[in-house]
Order: sequence, then C-alpha cells, then structure tokens
Amino acid sequence: MADRTRRASGQDLGASSPDRIRNVVLVGPAGSGKTTLAETLLAASGATSRADHTHGHTISLTVTPLVREDTKINLIDTPGYADFVGGLRAGLRAADCALFVVAANEGVDDGTRALWRECASVGMPRAVVVTKLDQARADYEGVLAQAREAFGDRVMPLFVPVREGDAVVGLTGLLAPGPSELRGELIEAVIEESEDESLMDRYVGGEEIDEKVLLDDLERAVARATFFPVVPVCSLTGVGCTELLDLAVRGFPSPAEHPSPDVFLPSGAAAAEITGDPGGPLVAEVVKTTSDPYVGRLSLVRVFSGTLVADQSVHVSGHFTAFFGDGAGHPDHDEDEKIGALAYVFGRQQAPTDRVVAGDICAIGRLTRAETGDTLSDVDDPRVLRPWSMPEPLLPVAIVAHSKADEDKLSQALGRLAAEDPSLRIDNNAETHQLVLWCMGESHAEVTLERLTERYAVHVDQVPFVVSLRETFSGRAAGLGRHVKQSGGHGQYAVCHLEVEPLAEGAGFEFVDKVVGGSVPRQFIPSVEKGVRAQMERGVRLGHPVVDVRVTLTEGKAHSVDSSDMAFQTAGALALREAAAATTVTMLEPFDTVTVLVPDELVGSVMSDLSSRRGRLLGTDKVGDRTQVLAEVPQTELVRYAVDLRASTHGAGVFTRSFAHYEPMPEDVARSVPARG
Repeated sequence: MADRTRRASGQDLGASSPDRIRNVVLVGPAGSGKTTLAETLLAASGATSRADHTHGHTISLTVTPLVREDTKINLIDTPGYADFVGGLRAGLRAADCALFVVAANEGVDDGTRALWRECASVGMPRAVVVTKLDQARADYEGVLAQAREAFGDRVMPLFVPVREGDAVVGLTGLLAPGPSELRGELIEAVIEESEDESLMDRYVGGEEIDEKVLLDDLERAVARATFFPVVPVCSLTGVGCTELLDLAVRGFPSPAEHPSPDVFLPSGAAAAEITGDPGGPLVAEVVKTTSDPYVGRLSLVRVFSGTLVADQSVHVSGHFTAFFGDGAGHPDHDEDEKIGALAYVFGRQQAPTDRVVAGDICAIGRLTRAETGDTLSDVDDPRVLRPWSMPEPLLPVAIVAHSKADEDKLSQALGRLAAEDPSLRIDNNAETHQLVLWCMGESHAEVTLERLTERYAVHVDQVPFVVSLRETFSGRAAGLGRHVKQSGGHGQYAVCHLEVEPLAEGAGFEFVDKVVGGSVPRQFIPSVEKGVRAQMERGVRLGHPVVDVRVTLTEGKAHSVDSSDMAFQTAGALALREAAAATTVTMLEPFDTVTVLVPDELVGSVMSDLSSRRGRLLGTDKVGDRTQVLAEVPQTELVRYAVDLRASTHGAGVFTRSFAHYEPMPEDVARSVPARG
C-alpha cells in the first residue's frame, strides 16, 4: 500500500487541478460507524500512523484530507443526528459524492431512509458502505437486501466478502473476470446505465469487456446518481478500505464532473454558469464557521470556481432577501474584505498554503465579515450562490442571562453562534419580551447552551416559553377612570368615561371621540387614547395585548390647574381596566397550519395525537412512499411537538408549521394559563 499512497499529514495537501480532487461526504445515522470509517481510511492511506477509534458521536461537520494515487480526497464527516441536519446539508454542499454508511448489525430504518432522501434531494452521487461486518449481529446479506428494497435495485454490490469462519478476511471484486451470477447482474446494470447499446450487444454476445471500460461506465453512472455501488467494510480490521479508496479515485466524480450551484449577480439576475475552472472567476462559499474567544473565527471554504489566493481582497455576499433570478433581490450583506492566511485542515492541525484551486476545500482564519453560507468572489466581478436549503428550527428555548455580567456578554456571544450555525434562529420577541433560541431539538439546544458557557463564559437560565396570546372583549362594557390626587403640592386630576365594544377579528383598534361641551379639554383627548393604548399593550386579564376593540370617550372632568397629560393617560388606562372587569375578556390563541410527513403505518397515531392537541384535521395526501397530514393546531400545543413527534415516530416523522390565524381559547384552557408578570 505504501507505494500507492503518501502520508498526507507531512506534505503539501494542495491539488494542482480539480480532476485530482475528490470531495467525499460521509452520510449515515448516528452509530453507523462514519467517524470510525474515516479514521480507518486515513490510516489505510498513510495519512495517519494508526486508526484512533474514539467511538464518539459527530455533532458538527469536519474535513480531513488524504492522498491516494496522486489524488486528494477530502473526507467530510457529518452528523447523523436529526438535530444537526444543518451540518449534514453543509457537508452535502461541499461534496461531490457521498459514502452512505449503513451498519451491518443495524440495518435500514426510517432515520436511514430520511438521510437517503437528503442526498437524493440535492442529486448527490452515492456509494453504499456496509460497516461493522465483525459485529456479533452483523448480517451483510440481509442489510444489502434491505438497502435494495429501500433505495432501489440500482443499489448493487461491487464486491463480495470473503470469509474464514465467521470472520471477513477480504473482498472479491465483481468487475474482474470470473464467473459469477452477481458479476453478470452488475455488469449488465453498469452497461445499461452507460446507454451504450453496442457494448451491451458485445457483452450479450459473449465478449469479455475490459475492466477499464466497465470502470469508466461505472464512474459515469455514479456521477449521474443513477447507480449506487455497495462496498462491505470492516473498520476495525481495515478490510475493504483499500477497495473503497480505489473506488473514490477511479469511480467517483471530480468537482468538474459534479454540477455547481446556481450563481447570480448581486442584483439577483442570473449569472453565467461556473464550470470548476481554476482560471475562471472566483466563486467560493463558506460551508462552516467556528469561533473561539481566543483563536477567533475560522471559516471552512469550498472553492467552486477560480483560485483563492492568500491575502487577496474578496467580495462577501450574504443570502438574498428576495427571490432569486427575478432581478429584485439583494444580498442581506454585501461588502469587501481582505482575507489572511489560507490553510488545509488536518484534524486540529493546519497546513498553510498560498493558493487553493477550484474544487478544493480550505480554511481561512479571521474572516470577520463572512458567515456560514456566504459567497466569496472577485471584488470587481461579484457573484452570489443560491444558498443550500436550511432546516427550520422548531423547538423554542426561552433564556435569560444569569447575571448582569452575563447579560452584557450575551448578545455578542449569541451573534457569533448564529453566524456559525444557520440552523439556530435567535428571536428577541417584541410582544412577549422573551429571548428565544429556536433549535432543531433538545440535543441542539443543549449543545448551543454548552457552547455559550464553555466558549464565551456566558451563563443563562431557561424559563418557560410564552406563546403570543391576545385578549379581547366579548361584550360591550363601560368604565370610569378617575385619577385624583390633591393632597398638598401640585396635584393630579383626570376623570374619563369610556365605552368599549368588540370588533371583528383582525379589525384592530379604533378610538372614537364623542366628548361634548369640553368636559375633557381637547389637548387631553390624545392623552386618554395614549393611556388606553398603553393599557392594551399590558393587557387587562393575563398580561397579553388587547386587540379588536372600539373604545369611545364619552365624557370626563378636568381641573384648571391639576390636570395634565400624564393624569389623563392614567385615567384612560384605569377606565379600560374597569370596563374589562364589567364584561368577559376572551383569550385569543394563535393557530398554526401544521404539515406532518410520516410513513403510512404511522398516520393513525399522528392524527390521534394532533386531535389530542386540540388540532383540526384538514386532510391527508400521498407524497411518494409517505403520507402528508394537514391540520390546524394551537401554538400552545406545539411548544414541544418537535421533540414529541421525533420520539413517537422514532425519527421517521417531520413537520413544518406556518401561522394561520387567532381563535378564541376555550375557557377551561384559558383558566390554566398563568398571568404574565
């Protein structure tokens, strides 16, 4: 092996051209053995002296290069947990092919199918790697059959395990000459994918097809994401690793063979397609950002076109705030920045370099203005890439700073975390006055809070999440506001009579002046309205805003000396509160339209659960091999739904939500809602 590979850790890891680069992302469920496989491949290639199996769980994207037959392979390890799907999608963006990892002792479950759909949604070429062949419950043939049933009959073995007793000691390649039923099926499938009828005629006629021809056809079929070769691997013994590395070099597409993302001008108009040419215009993208209070920010960048040079100035473009290609959009930030040193990342080490060609991946230190997902391009010829789809975080976590010192540092620390992790959304809610972290799930929330503490020494406390409720009057009522203080010194005097009546949903607020005879001086009528509006914001029952009412000022009293703007504001607020006490104040709760996508066998349990959450079922639709359930559900019942759905469906269910409208909350439910402080 030493004559075919070189140690990557002690050499220049730069590639001279895109055709000598393979960007390979490892995709698979947690526990499938992705990280262990990566470590073993590094050892097998000579990039490290041994495989150091940590048996940990990956929660963020990592990139480690190795060199095989003068080809640089960037191994991109991604999280398997659904909470960290943002890291998976970033890895898919940076890659040109995927090793889809399935454990021989686990099989293909709904979570594995969901990851396959993630790859398919972006047209990612894939090879299937079946790991853990040495495990007690390993069933390679059974898992292969499951994979073919789940992913299609173009999932086909490229090698078969060679066993001595229960141990797998090697692999036999099916493209090499030799009689085998599996070999015949494989060759026919590869030739069919090549769409070369003359080649098929030659093969059917009994001609032995050269292995090099078959490999070329295999590479084209893999690149089109229509054929998915299977390689069995034992990471602990290294069986299959050499074959897997050879497949990456000979059978995986180079960056130039994998379509680049759509590219646009800063105006939003479509720009010319990029082709992965090192001599073309510079177009690169930040696929991951990490930040440290001591080291600073480190940006992991995939170069799609042109050549990135150390110390050059680049244009940084953020995501569009409007639709692509309509000429009306513009990036949410758009500025120039001079980059510093470039390096290739190798574990925790960095190998400096002065330039990075199209197709390669590198790190840039202290790139202060660019965030994850931003495009880097030529200052004089700026471009912006269509961003990859980011998941919507659906679990709210409300936090408060633990102390004044933490409060002073919290905003900056959260800003850095948000720049690093696009799947984290920070909401400073103007209605509830809560600081809310919208996360992908409990693990995502825990990791985010740990990073706040460990990286930035910011401590926070979790508090109950408050849904933005509303209050409204159910009937007409009158209220008297009397604010009179005349004992010594400058007094306060204001009296006003109000009539309050409900309006239709969405009508808002109306203030009507029906004062006659000047009982409330003209200059103080706006003061009454201001006081009413302020009390509406504070609420009249549980501390939530009052909506959809008409307030009529009918009469009042004033004092020539002691009346003031503030006195009539106070009187207006008191009058509204008295009117509320004289009638029923109804709580209004927001409803969301919820779309749940689940396997068919789980539809009944999901519908039952939504009904138990006071949801109204709107219907179901068939979407591929799953069913979509549509419902309207109160937001108060959805606070933990991201966690509950994942648990009840074992990760097979996903959902989206969007605001629908407000509705009256049942009184028995309203009585259990705590008043806001």
